[in-house]
Amino acid sequence: MVRALLVLILLLLVARAFWRVLDGVIEAAGGTTRRSARTPARGMKLMRDPVCGTFVPPGTSRSLMAGGTMQYFCSEKCLETYRASPHV
Repeated sequence: MVRALLVLILLLLVARAFWRVLDGVIEAAGGTTRRSARTPARGMKLMRDPVCGTFVPPGTSRSLMAGGTMQYFCSEKCLETYRASPHV
């Protein structure tokens, strides 16, 4: 009984592995992959925080107009550090 169950599990694992390989071959032959289908066509431009160097998305980060250019910050702490510095 246990032997039959182990053989069944082994056959299921082999069948699943075979199906994944076959699915990958078919997908590659079509020229598109699932990953490329989920990836957005265009990435978002990130701006660099002038204090710590972290890259942040402009839409959700803190910002400050300084010297005629918009500066973007990852946190309130970096924004306050920049304001306190002689850059402004």
